[in-house]
Amino acid sequence: MKEEVFTMFKKSKEQINIPNHIAIILDGNGRWAKKRGMPRTYGHQRGVENIRRVALAASDFGIKALSVYAFSTENWKRPQEEVDFLMKLPGEFEKKFKDDFKKYDIKVMFSGRKNKLSKENLDILERITEKTKDRQGMVLNICFDYGSQTEILEAVQDIAKDVKDGQLNVEDISKDHIEKRLYTSDLPPLDLLIRPSGEVRLSNFMLWQAAYAELYFCDTYWPAFSKKTLEKALLDYTKRNRRFGGLKS
Repeated sequence: MKEEVFTMFKKSKEQINIPNHIAIILDGNGRWAKKRGMPRTYGHQRGVENIRRVALAASDFGIKALSVYAFSTENWKRPQEEVDFLMKLPGEFEKKFKDDFKKYDIKVMFSGRKNKLSKENLDILERITEKTKDRQGMVLNICFDYGSQTEILEAVQDIAKDVKDGQLNVEDISKDHIEKRLYTSDLPPLDLLIRPSGEVRLSNFMLWQAAYAELYFCDTYWPAFSKKTLEKALLDYTKRNRRFGGLKS
């Protein structure tokens, strides 16, 4: 049955509705490692490596933007040993993939808070962003120390400052004013949000952006999430009837 699904995808690619922007919650790293008798950090290591594989697959499918939830504002509550390991991942990402995306013309950006990250990590994020800023292919948006409630709060505070300074009237505040201040302001609207690992919740990820996004949940742990898993999600997305609160004939 699986083979038939993927063959159908290849044969009818022109009929597949490819989303412009998909987001994935990178969940299940620790449980994937535990099932293999390995430490949770090993799962996180393999999870980072899988970002590359899935990003290249998404680029092949013609997706314009891929956002991945790599580290949340709540993840600081995890055991210190695990947090310390996760803070090394930006360096690992740069070292392993610094030229990997060049062939595919992939632009890399980072979304999230910057005030809790070390100077070393901030320098790494800035180097990667600067190096890839002029690329014209898919945008890989890595959400690191990201929390949607914090993102919305910062947008509201920014608007409040404009009102206080007399640059904006309260009655003129619109949805656009908030969206322009979100980390994702330069990305297309979110079409599809995927959560692997069997959990069925958004976990403070892209709450504003997901207002009318399609949601797809699967049991696969993130390190095992493959191009075929992504194909299956895209096939499911194609079957959805997106009405955005209205009706379609």
